[in-house]
Amino acid sequence: MEIGVTRFALIGGFLGAGKTTLIGELASRSVAQGKRIGIITNDQAADLVDTQNLRAQGFAVGEVAGACFCCSFDEMVAAAKELGADAAPDLLLAEPVGSCTDLVATIILPLQQLLGEQFQLAPFGVMLKPGHGRRILAGGDSQAALSGFSPQAEYIFRKQLEEADYLMIGRADTMDQQQIDELKQRLSEVAPDVPVIAVSPRSGQGVDEVMQMMLSDLPAGQRLLDIDYDTYADGEAELGWVNLATSVQSMAPIDLNEVAETLVRHIGRQIVQQSAGAIAHVKASVSGDGTHAVANLVDNFGDVEVGLEAGHAVKGVIEIVINARVALDPQTLQQFCENALQGVAADQGWPIESINARSLRPGRPTPTHRVTQA
Repeated sequence: MEIGVTRFALIGGFLGAGKTTLIGELASRSVAQGKRIGIITNDQAADLVDTQNLRAQGFAVGEVAGACFCCSFDEMVAAAKELGADAAPDLLLAEPVGSCTDLVATIILPLQQLLGEQFQLAPFGVMLKPGHGRRILAGGDSQAALSGFSPQAEYIFRKQLEEADYLMIGRADTMDQQQIDELKQRLSEVAPDVPVIAVSPRSGQGVDEVMQMMLSDLPAGQRLLDIDYDTYADGEAELGWVNLATSVQSMAPIDLNEVAETLVRHIGRQIVQQSAGAIAHVKASVSGDGTHAVANLVDNFGDVEVGLEAGHAVKGVIEIVINARVALDPQTLQQFCENALQGVAADQGWPIESINARSLRPGRPTPTHRVTQA
């Protein structure tokens, strides 16, 4: 890599794939090697769990909120420059909104063409959750019923795979080799001749391979999509989006891990029992006194995972952030989130004075730039 030029690595993939966990592990390993690291997160609204999660791990994080990277290209570049205000990072890791695609045309190639003297683009990696891959790529008339998502949302998932320079099967530690091989075969039918890495940040499997791929000479943005923006917009609009934040005062020490897990479990139970909504991702961050817990639920079928555990019980001011992405009316989803929060607060004896909540359906993507020829 040229001296003074920042390596820019975009890590894409559908909601719930495990991108943030992987980025945290890649950043940790890079820092251990003496590299300067910056991270840029992205969401349709402010109060993003991923940003808090990564900052709690000690990383320099910029956040682009209010629209996807492709529709906020200038804000993304500004965040990158701010992270390099004192000294240019050796590596910038950027995580776009999980419902976005067409990123080669709207992010990678514009960066190459407009800011190639500042950024050296890494191969574009796309991560997928095995459950999404198995159900959406299964084929057959029962496909949509298996995945829980509409054909329009599945269209986004497939397009994400099609434009990748390399693919990553997340949560590889939950699969045996036969399952990995079967999923690789399905992926080869959607994205022929694209390298596939089975990765698990939790166990460490495949992380070094991802790092090597990210730093390799493989050209970035080799696959421009043929994409229907009407179908893309319909797929994004299917998802209800809720970001909710509040703070409470706890007079007694509490287990932040238990609070985060309980919040997500209660939200998930309402979605499954009181609606037909398909969960893409529900997560909660609970922090206080310098420690932090994050819990996740990534579909209707699995259990809640505490992906980041707090180091000790906490009393005093507790900050709570909830993010939910579900194929459901956003107002209903917000009510489910508030119900869970009020229930936990009542159990703990916490008065809640105010809740900062935003619910929405993503608008039609309108990229700042779109390159149609490499």
